[in-house]
Amino acid sequence: QVQLVESGGGSVQAGGSLTLSCAASGRTFRTYTMGWFRQAPGKEREFVATINWSGSNTYYADSVKGRFSISRGSAKNTLYLQMSSLKPEDTAVYYCAASSEEWRPSPPIKVDFGSWGQGTQVTVSS
Repeated sequence: QVQLVESGGGSVQAGGSLTLSCAASGRTFRTYTMGWFRQAPGKEREFVATINWSGSNTYYADSVKGRFSISRGSAKNTLYLQMSSLKPEDTAVYYCAASSEEWRPSPPIKVDFGSWGQGTQVTVSS
C-alpha cells in the first residue's frame, strides 16, 4: 500500500498560479502510474493528469491541457501539479492517486488507482 499526502492548495484569483505537491511513502517501488484527480461540489471525481513511473509520459484532460503540468521529483516519490491561468471552474478538491497498472495514453480508470490522498482544496475566485 502507498500512503499519499497532498499539500499546496489554497485560494487564488482567476489567472493566477498554484503548485500542488504529493508525498508518497510505503511500497512506492510497485507504483507505475500516478495521477491527479479533482472533485467539485456536486460533481463526480474527474481525472486531471497522469504520469508514468519514469516521468517521461504524461496525459492531460482537455480542460487543463496547456495550463497544468504534472511532474515527478527526482526520487520518484513526490508528485507535482503546476497550475497556471487558473479559472473559477478549476475550483475543487484535488487528490493525488497511485496505480500499479502501467501508464496508458488515455483517460485513466479510477478503479485502477488503489491509493488516494486526503485531498487539498483549490479555490479560484473571479
